[in-house]
Amino acid sequence: MNKNEHPNNEESSESALHVMKGVASSHDGFASSKKKRFQKKAENLPDVNALAEKVAAGERKDLAKAITFIESNSRSHYKYGQELLQQLLPRTGKSIRIGITGVPGAGKSTFIEAFGHMLCESGLKTAVLAIDPSSSISGGSILGDKTRMELLAKHPNAFIRPSPSSGTLGGVHRKTRETMLLCEAAGFDVILVETVGVGQSEFIVRSMVDFFLLIMLTGAGDELQGMKKGIMELADAIVVNKADGDNKRLAEKTKQEFNQMLHMLQPATEGWESKAFTCSAINREGIRELWDMIQEFEKKMKDSGMFEERRRLQTKEWLHTLIMEQLKANFYEHTYVRSHLSHMEQMAMSGEITPAQAAEDLFTHVYHSGE
Repeated sequence: MNKNEHPNNEESSESALHVMKGVASSHDGFASSKKKRFQKKAENLPDVNALAEKVAAGERKDLAKAITFIESNSRSHYKYGQELLQQLLPRTGKSIRIGITGVPGAGKSTFIEAFGHMLCESGLKTAVLAIDPSSSISGGSILGDKTRMELLAKHPNAFIRPSPSSGTLGGVHRKTRETMLLCEAAGFDVILVETVGVGQSEFIVRSMVDFFLLIMLTGAGDELQGMKKGIMELADAIVVNKADGDNKRLAEKTKQEFNQMLHMLQPATEGWESKAFTCSAINREGIRELWDMIQEFEKKMKDSGMFEERRRLQTKEWLHTLIMEQLKANFYEHTYVRSHLSHMEQMAMSGEITPAQAAEDLFTHVYHSGE
């Protein structure tokens, strides 16, 4: 707000008190009590140092509490969450981050439970974060993760957390990334990021993990009809699930077809040849072999320096994404934009001005208003 547009409220109040001192004083007690009555009670946030210590000690309830602050849209919670993250940052970065996606019906949840349970039984602390950019609209299925993965949810080495995105892919960027960091600070060795939604969410998850796994079914030709080539190019490995019973032979054939396709595509990770595998999540077959392959990937990428370089570039991309989101939010919340946007939309739609002129007008007022 321009300070020159309005009188000084403090001066006006002082003048009124001077002229009608007795009257003003008689109302002073009432105004004070009214203010107290309607004043929102200040929130008592936990001591940030104490919560950081509890998260670092691996306390599950405190980790869940910390994630809740990260996911909150409250400004005070956001600041608190960032301070908490800053304290825990030195403890992050030691896990292997694995993104998992798949076509509908591929048995993704069954696979994640079998894979996660195997990791937990091996002594590795495993966190599962499920994201769905459409969940706020459709209701999604992320809140059913603990039901879908009941066996894994009960394991003392496992932690399952739905990660809502508030209906925006940008939300996935911030909240899921920061939840990952909190899980790492809590000592989790493996972070599994599951995409529940389909489409652009795969590209978002690829930008925040070390290894990306695509789960498929038999019949590669049919499955690929509804899949963009770009999603295959994201995968460091493809696993053909449900390779059991009468389906086992067909699964092997599908695996060969995928390997032929992957050979013609650009590798998702420089220095690594993406390959297809088969597994039966329900029978727990081929799961251990997949983990051996991921460990081989991790070692090879760390030896070449590609592992850390990818993480550095992902952090840089994250920074720029957050900058763009903040600029967009600030623009639409600006006083002039909020009061004039609808009018500009109408003028552009009626042909009175071009969309470019409308945008130029809004930006001009935003960047020259001094706000």
